[in-house]
Amino acid sequence: MSELTLPHLVDILRECAGEDEAVTAEGGDIGDVELEYLGYDSLAVMEAASRVKREYGVELPEDALAEIRTLNRFVAAVNEALASAAAQRSA
Repeated sequence: MSELTLPHLVDILRECAGEDEAVTAEGGDIGDVELEYLGYDSLAVMEAASRVKREYGVELPEDALAEIRTLNRFVAAVNEALASAAAQRSA
């Protein structure tokens, strides 16, 4: 599967948290804004990680999830896991 993008992560989090469209990836660079400031709590992050696991086939460990503070860091963690999984398959 392709890499996770910031707009897709915003869509996932919006659905997981039941958010309206107040948070958008197109309305400026929200990637480095703290998740808590955007209104996403740890439960929303865990639900988003579960959805990412279903859609992308990679799992982020709970300790890694606890360290994620921004959307960009979440995207990077997922894409790092995807790259690692691809490297393991090709080895």
